[in-house]
Amino acid sequence: MQTGPKNLITDVAGLRVGNAQNDQIKTGTTVLVGDAPFTCGVSVMGGAPGTRETDLLAPDKTVQQVDALTLSGGSAFGLDAPSGVADALRTQGRGFPVGDQTVPIVPGAILFDLLNGGDKNWDTNPYKALGSAALEAVSEDFVLGSVGAGTGGTLATHKGGLGSASMVLPSGHTVGALVAVNALGDASPDGKHFWAAPWEVDTEFGGKGLMPSAPSALPNTKLSSHNTTIAIVATDADLTQAQCTRMATAAHDGMARALVPSHTPMDGDLIFGVSTNAKPLDNDIADTLWLGHAAATCLARAIARGVWHAAHKEGDTLPCFRS
Repeated sequence: MQTGPKNLITDVAGLRVGNAQNDQIKTGTTVLVGDAPFTCGVSVMGGAPGTRETDLLAPDKTVQQVDALTLSGGSAFGLDAPSGVADALRTQGRGFPVGDQTVPIVPGAILFDLLNGGDKNWDTNPYKALGSAALEAVSEDFVLGSVGAGTGGTLATHKGGLGSASMVLPSGHTVGALVAVNALGDASPDGKHFWAAPWEVDTEFGGKGLMPSAPSALPNTKLSSHNTTIAIVATDADLTQAQCTRMATAAHDGMARALVPSHTPMDGDLIFGVSTNAKPLDNDIADTLWLGHAAATCLARAIARGVWHAAHKEGDTLPCFRS
């Protein structure tokens, strides 16, 4: 297996990512949009999620495809970000047709970044505007680290960030991951090596190598409720909504490989699973097994890449990993 040409989720053809942030508030929003609606499922394993329109992603619901996905900071305030995306998509004529109306379907998830040193004394909720700005900025190319929904992300001992990675399977299917890292735990046991190091490709997050020995102490944590890591895993393989949900569930293995501890009562850890339905499966059982494995591997790498690329900003309460 090898990475796609960009080593980004946009190596899945037809997907684009946009970011918008406010460095004074220390928060932001990330949008994933497709050239056409895409099939989507979701898997939630954290104890404190914040979501919009995730109930309709169950396989028995009427709507099987969505127009965009939104990851945002801001805790409950960030649930306004999908509204900005939906408004902008409606002006483009995109959405689910209902009579003579068009309703864009934009599920979203949020993380808590309200205690990271930014100025949160806004007069007007900023997230609707951040959502529309992120949609306006969508591209196949985007930077990682302290941008978009990863702008205000923190870990136990250093800053989080926005990460992405991709992989091409021997079957020819591409898998990618996009993640905003803001965990209760940490991405590194010692500040020198990443938990995700066994899955690193080349030196995509510094090439620091494996830890010399297993840690014997309890891992570092915030021991607080201002957490949550939210992610999207995507593929061009032709999956049903149920299969997308299973891929997202398998991808949680990658979160556990890269963040320790993860899926805690005070994290809202959530993963969307996306299919552009572009390439048929050769073997339903084998292909879906390896798609889940690739999604987990890509997500572990994406988490470490997001932390590795985090940049120092004025007023930060934590250092960056590379400092």
